[in-house]
Amino acid sequence: MPATPAELFAFLEQLGIETRTVRHEPLFTVEQSRGLYERLDGAHTKNLFLIDKKGSLFLAVAEHHAEIDLKHLHRRIGASGRLSFGKAERLRENLGIEPGSVTAFAAINDREGRVEVLIDAPLATFAHINCHPLENTGTTQIAWADLLRFLRATGHEPRILPLSGPAPEDT
Repeated sequence: MPATPAELFAFLEQLGIETRTVRHEPLFTVEQSRGLYERLDGAHTKNLFLIDKKGSLFLAVAEHHAEIDLKHLHRRIGASGRLSFGKAERLRENLGIEPGSVTAFAAINDREGRVEVLIDAPLATFAHINCHPLENTGTTQIAWADLLRFLRATGHEPRILPLSGPAPEDT
């Protein structure tokens, strides 16, 4: 069974990680979340569940307004061929969450280590990161260093690299 938000918060507490959560109506898009920017400082994230041609799975975490070129991202991360969005069934199976709730916190549900966590390098410049707590009816603020500690505690060594920005030349 996937972790519930309560189990996520208990795990974070076990790690000694402090968070702050704001509850709200379900948010499905970055545009819908703009009202939170005044209530929670730091980077608000968008998260992409991706799959490559050989079935490798990736969770890409970037700042809400970052432009990620999926046509070229496979080169940046060393994936096998172009990337596409993972289907809802795979999302549920591997990260235990529903579409619209993709979040870095879902790493808690990837007990098999099937999903590689990729973090867009510009996020490292923020003191706080804001992500859904496994469902899109809340946004949880966590310190940057604590997010990394959380991911490592779930068995995921995040790769921090440029996911956004100008695309490399087509070759």
